[in-house]
Amino acid sequence: MKLCIVTHKIKKGDGQGRVNYEVVNEAIRRGHELTLLASEVAPELEDSSQVNWIKIPVKGYPTELVRNFIFAQKSADWLRKYRSEIDLVKVNGAINLAAADVNAVHFVHSSWLRSPVHISRNRRDLYGLYQWLFTAFNARWEKQAFQKAQVVVAVSQKVAQELVNIGVPRSRIRVIVNGVDLEEFTPGQSDRQKLGLPENVNLALFAGDIRTPRKNLDTVLHALVKVPNLHLAVVGHIEGSPFPQLAASLGLSERVHFVGYRRDIAEIMRAVDLFVFPSRYEACTLVLLEALSSGLPVITATATGGAELVTPECGIVLPDSDDIDGLSTALMSFVSPDAERLVGRHRALMQQMGQAARSVAEQYSWTTMAQTYVDLFEELSKNAEHCSHTDLSPSTRPLTLPFGATGAN
Repeated sequence: MKLCIVTHKIKKGDGQGRVNYEVVNEAIRRGHELTLLASEVAPELEDSSQVNWIKIPVKGYPTELVRNFIFAQKSADWLRKYRSEIDLVKVNGAINLAAADVNAVHFVHSSWLRSPVHISRNRRDLYGLYQWLFTAFNARWEKQAFQKAQVVVAVSQKVAQELVNIGVPRSRIRVIVNGVDLEEFTPGQSDRQKLGLPENVNLALFAGDIRTPRKNLDTVLHALVKVPNLHLAVVGHIEGSPFPQLAASLGLSERVHFVGYRRDIAEIMRAVDLFVFPSRYEACTLVLLEALSSGLPVITATATGGAELVTPECGIVLPDSDDIDGLSTALMSFVSPDAERLVGRHRALMQQMGQAARSVAEQYSWTTMAQTYVDLFEELSKNAEHCSHTDLSPSTRPLTLPFGATGAN
């Protein structure tokens, strides 16, 4: 099979980039030929005899919107010339002007635009206006892109429902959850002192962008006030964040530990007792699966894509992200009320939940995810209806407008 993947990045260290990286490697393993229309790819893919990388440079252009415009135009031009030589095209969202066989959706801009925590509702300035325009344009054009795809892949049940809400037939939607590195994120113990974390205390972890209210650290901090025997480690860029000041104003400076952006998140997860992440809006977050894979009990919320993976045996899913009392009650259920460190039944409960969390994560390895994608590609390529490139019906004509993106910016 000759497979073409159109996406901005194909490499580790990037959410969607990692997904496509794993899919590409599985396709190579099965002997398929690949054409990659991308701005960046992992060095090892460049050297593969089965890979033809068509580099689409966009670096240097101002703003993400302009870069996406350029990428969309150039990738569509290539596909118009060479589409007849490709068996199947896979894209991410409204990334270019040409129709695709498979469109993998990691983010639905239409839903993000309606979210009460959309950046434009918190930033009444030029940046907020830009974010509104960026999301509004993509909300419009992604609908057209999804309509033209033979199969639309949603990365979570939440995304699948959002697709249904904007008119994508459920019969054309498949859910393939993003994967996790089961070897990197594994249960164990780490030295808290070496990681700059407090020792001999109950310690929860929050990880994400703490420069906006979207990830909902403010509710976590307010809930923490009511849980005196619990400390919190916060991973995320501190510069420009309002939350260190909020923690200080709530009298939490001694119990909340802002450690900045870290690349050793797997080590940190092995050093803490639980993971708390009641995000106000999330399509499908990798960090949730990473916490489960690390054997951590999880507290999250239904607004967090991927929360459907959290069972009562391994965590708590709150119906309301902003429920301070509900979150504090959930946190207290994991903490020994009269001890600095987890003891007795609390320790046993956490261990049981950690084992259950790991069992859930083991169902969603990167390998399993990649195999599911390539199985889908092979299924479609065997179907003559999906392999025909002579159909000039509206569903296979190029898109008419050039905006393409794959996530919130």
